[in-house]
This record gives sequence, C-alpha cells and structure tokens, in this order.
Amino acid sequence: MTNPLLEFSGLPRFSVILPEHVEPAVDALLAGNRTRIAALLDATAHYTWDNLIQPIEDLEERLEHAWSTVSHLNAVVNSEALRAAYNACLPKLSDYAAEMGQNARLYQAYKAIAAGPEYTALSVAQKKIIDNALRDFHLSGIDLNPAAQARYKAITQELSKLASQFEEHLLDATHGWTRHVTDAAGLAGLPPTAVALARQRAEVAPGFLPPATLVPPCTSQDKLDGWLFTLELPSYLPVMKYADHRTLRHEMYEAYVTRASELGPNAGKWDNGPIIEKLLPLRHELAQLLGFNNYAELSLAKKMAKSSSQVMGFLNDLARRSKPMAEHEFTELREFAHAQGIETLEAWDIPYYTEKLSQHKYAISQEDLRPYFPEPRVLEGLFAIMNRLYNLSVREVKGVEVWRPDVRFYEVRDAATQEVRGQFYLDLYARPHKRGGAWMAECITRKRTAAGVQTPVAYLTCNFSAPIGDDPDVQGRTNVAGGRMPGATALFTHDEVLTLFHEFGHGLHHLLTRVDYAGVAGINGVAWDAVELPSQFMENWCWEREALDLIAGHYQTGAPLPQSMLDKMLAAKNFQSGLHMLRQLEFSLFDFRLHLEFDPQKGPQVRELLDEVRAEVAVIRPPAFNRFANSFSHIFAGDYGAGYYSYKWAEVLSSDAYAKFEERGIFDRATGLHFLHTVLEQGGSREPMELFVEFRGREPTIDALLQHSGIAT
Repeated sequence: MTNPLLEFSGLPRFSVILPEHVEPAVDALLAGNRTRIAALLDATAHYTWDNLIQPIEDLEERLEHAWSTVSHLNAVVNSEALRAAYNACLPKLSDYAAEMGQNARLYQAYKAIAAGPEYTALSVAQKKIIDNALRDFHLSGIDLNPAAQARYKAITQELSKLASQFEEHLLDATHGWTRHVTDAAGLAGLPPTAVALARQRAEVAPGFLPPATLVPPCTSQDKLDGWLFTLELPSYLPVMKYADHRTLRHEMYEAYVTRASELGPNAGKWDNGPIIEKLLPLRHELAQLLGFNNYAELSLAKKMAKSSSQVMGFLNDLARRSKPMAEHEFTELREFAHAQGIETLEAWDIPYYTEKLSQHKYAISQEDLRPYFPEPRVLEGLFAIMNRLYNLSVREVKGVEVWRPDVRFYEVRDAATQEVRGQFYLDLYARPHKRGGAWMAECITRKRTAAGVQTPVAYLTCNFSAPIGDDPDVQGRTNVAGGRMPGATALFTHDEVLTLFHEFGHGLHHLLTRVDYAGVAGINGVAWDAVELPSQFMENWCWEREALDLIAGHYQTGAPLPQSMLDKMLAAKNFQSGLHMLRQLEFSLFDFRLHLEFDPQKGPQVRELLDEVRAEVAVIRPPAFNRFANSFSHIFAGDYGAGYYSYKWAEVLSSDAYAKFEERGIFDRATGLHFLHTVLEQGGSREPMELFVEFRGREPTIDALLQHSGIAT
C-alpha cells in the first residue's frame, strides 16, 4: 500500500494517515534526499540555480510538506501512538538538518553560485535564498572542526527532543487535572455559557474522549453528576474572572500555575523543571560553539534587531514608560477590592476583581458581548473586511478531508480575476488531545513549477468555546466532544475575535505571497521579530465601528452592536493597559536575559532571574508556588527562545502601519492594496525594514504603539 505521507499532489488525506505511516515516510524522504543531493553534486562542476539549488528546494519542500502534516496532527489530535512516531523522527530530522548544514561540498557549491556571473541575473527572491543559505551554513557549524560538528549535531538532536517533551508534559498536565463540582452554589457568578460548558464536560468526561471522532451519547458509566471544570482556557478563564467562590478560584489558579512542575496537585508527574535545566546549558553551549557569546546573540543572527543592547534598551524603555501607569492601576484595583472586603488581594483574586472593577467603571464585560459575536457573523464579517481592504473573496469549500467533523476548509480568491490566492483549514474549538493556544501553520507553500503556481494552504487553529446546545445563551449539552451540533452556534468573546483576526493575519501573510520560491514565500525567511506584524496589524479592525458593523450582530435578531456598548468597549479598551504592557515586558525581559546572562558556572537560575526581573519591572508579584516558566512553551518548546520580545517589537511596526489607515480611512482601498503589495505579497524575499519603509515612507516610530495603548509619552 502507498504511504499517504509520500503523496505530494493535493491536500493531505487525513482519513488514511496512521501513526505507523510516519517513521517509514520520514526515513524514505531523508534517504531519497541524501541520495539525490549527492547525485546533484556529482553531476557537474559548474553549479547553477537550475541544476542544484532549485532541485534541492524541491526536495526540502517535499520533506516539509510531509512533516508539516505530521506536526499538525500531533498538535490537534494527539495520541500515544502518534506522539511516539513523532518523537522517533525528531532526532532523524535534526541529524539530517545538521548534516546538510555541515556539507562542505554543498557549501562550496552555494558559494560558487553566489560568486559567479549567474548570481547578478537572479531574481531578488532567488538571491535571498542563496544569501540565507550561506548564513545558515555558518549557523549550522560549517566552520567547525569535525569534533565540534559532531557535538553540534548531538546538541541539536537533544534540543529537539527536549522541546517536544516540554510540550507533551504541558499538554498532559493541562488535561491531567479537573475540578468536579456537585453543589450548584459553587457556580455563583459564572455566566451561563461557562456553566453549560462545565455540564457538557461532566456528561462526557475527558478521559472518555477519543481524539478525532464524534462521541456517542453518554452512558451511565461515563456520565458525571454536576459540572466538570478543566484547565483548558474556555473553562479556566471564566472561573478566574467570574466565580464568586473564592476557594474554587484558588484551586483552579494553583492547579494552572503549577502545571508541569514539582508542585501542585500533580506534583512532579509531568515536571518541566529538569527539561529547562538541561535545555538552557545546551543552548548556551551551541551558541559558543558557533562563536557567539550567548544564545541571545545567536538568536539575533536571524532577526531585525541588531544587538542585545538594542533589544534590552527597547524593552527597558517601554517598561520605564509603562510602570507609573501600571502602579496607579494596581493601586486602584487594591483599593476597589478592599472596599469589597478583601484585606489581601491574592493572585486568584486579581482577574475576579479586575472584571468587577471594569464592570463598575464601564458597565461592560466579555460575556455581555458574546451574543453580538456569533461565529457565522464573525467569519462573514472577517471575509467582508478582506474584500474591502484587498479585493479578496473567501468561500467555504465542502467535501475536503479534515481531521475533525467540525473543521472547515476555505478558499481565498482575487475578487476581480477569480484567481485562487490560497486555501486554509479552520479548527476553532478547544478539546482534549489538542494543544492549547492559537496558531497558524503551513500546510503547502506557494512556488512556481512547470505545471504552474502551487496554491499555498494554511492551518488556522484556535481554542475557543464550542457551541453548546441549540441556544447558546442557556445551559445545554451536546454529544460532540468539543465539537459542534447541527444548529448550534458558538458565541465568541471579543477577546476571541481578536485572536481569530490575529491568526488570520498570519494566514494572509502565508497565503497572499507572490513569491515563487518556497524558501522565502509567505512567512518563510521573514525575520522572527517582524513575523507578528501582519497578525497584530489585523487586530485593529476589531475596534472600529465600520468593521464591527460587519463582524457583530446579535445571534437572535441580527441587531448591530449598540453604540452604547461600543462606547463602553472603547472606554475600557486601555483598562489596565499599563499592567498588560508590563506583563509582556516581564516575559520578554525574563526570556532575553535568561539566554543573554546564562553562566555555566551558576546554571540556569530560572526562578532567581524571574524574581529579579519582577522586582525591577513588575507591579504584581505572584505567589512563591507559581511556576510560570514550566509552562512557557513559547520559549522552551517553540521558536521564541531569546525572541519573545518580538511581540512588542512587531507591535511597534503594526501600530505604525495601522496609523496610516487611521490617517486615510480604515477601508481605504489604495492603502490596503499598498500594504498587500509591499508587505503581505513580499514574504521573506526582502528585509522587513525595507518593506516597512516602502509602505510607510519612513522607518517606524514608537509613538503609535504608545498612543494605541493609552500610555503617555
């Protein structure tokens, strides 16, 4: 039987991909790549784009196509068998990457092409691929002696393994704790949607949920009486913000912030502490092998920021500007809680009294807004905004294989020419066996072939509350595990709408590229501290009346969001923005300093450094048992190690870019098309600062970010 992971024409056939296909497919692809690359190097002494680089680009793209399918399934329908197959391939892929990066003949071939007469005739994108490759050869240890190269391979293998273990521990710890409530009095303060979700979870207990199938009606054996709360965000956040039961909030908070640690209700069971202790020294050693002083410097080799001092100056400047406002905000919160009878404001009280204070000041909450953001209206409005800005049309395509019944598939076309610009899968709802958070990932990347242009395809994944029953406003139940029933409609919070727009911005960056070479098409080759520009940029429309008239409408009547509610939303938009800014800066400084200041003689000292950062910039100090670092997957399991500052760095770009729309009209078609052509279509073919200046007419300033955040300069 043909291995479905070795099929490279068309979309993945999820229904026939099994865990046992993974390792044989990867083995076959890696062996084929090695053989083919050796043959290419042996075939001639005069290397060109066509006889070497393009064939290698094609080989790498085939490998990426198969592995992206595996990685995606491992994230959204995780199982023991798939996890084992995924982990078995990590060292093989790491070894292959190091081997290619240290291939002296291949390096010399790329150098020869870069120095030869053909280089000047190549396109900007082709030159960028060659330039990136030469940079990456150095970052892969091409200059090292054989012993050091072997050590490089061993380190990268181990780092890949540790990152996967970190993510698995966090997933298991998140789904490894629940709180069963049988007394309705314990639900006081919770909105009906949160209560209904907890009832649904009780009727189909998480341990009985298969990863990728509809769940049959409950039997008496797997039903629970009452309500079941989990550490998935759609369950956890409403408890923290609305539950009057202080003990319940305390229990949920402690379980959440001690996930994957040596403390808490599952103490030591999935502890990420030892993983961090191993990972940081290895990153430091890797950086020093390559000639950098530390991992922070290595991280910056592929980013916009030019130096560690520039990053630290940027973060400390923002902290200095934000802290006075944050201190005032926290004083106001403590005084408000004190007036409610709370002598000591604990960590598990802060979201609750923050919500109370917000309602007291602005008389608006996320739950008040839910009825105005039904899923169909939000999606239709999002697509209508894309039409106004970029003259795109988006439609759902039926009959495409998906990994869950509630996953949908869409096609993006140029509305004028009907050219297909891209396609995407949309997986919106939280469920067991699915990684938390929200993200965009590549399925297929654009490139030009002899047969024409390959259509780019993206995975857009969120973890929102699923539809509950036929009336979203009342308690109900569904027999779909984390899925949707016919006739049921999900109601989103405004925060969830912001998240959807954010991920869709990433998706547009991938889908709308006009670059014909996969290595720098879409988000490929984009400096990591600029990659959040299109995503954060998209969030701005969620606050504008003209846009809200498209995305908001009462789920029962279709009535638009009342102006009185919008006025309250806008008044509350920058509520505690100083505290929010400092929280992100705390994470960014902790991450960057952790990698910048690592001392092999002292070891990681994770908690000591985090305490030091908090003492310098934070206003809110969490309890001693908080183990935030153990769940900080962005930097320990993702691509943001020594790069979490990228969110704030890119927010400067996105705020300044959006200011141009504020000047000319948020739906000004000419400005939208200019952003499309100068940023979204260019991918990683050109430097991000060059693209920004072409769009904005100048380099970015911090002013728009401070203005949008309500922070005085």
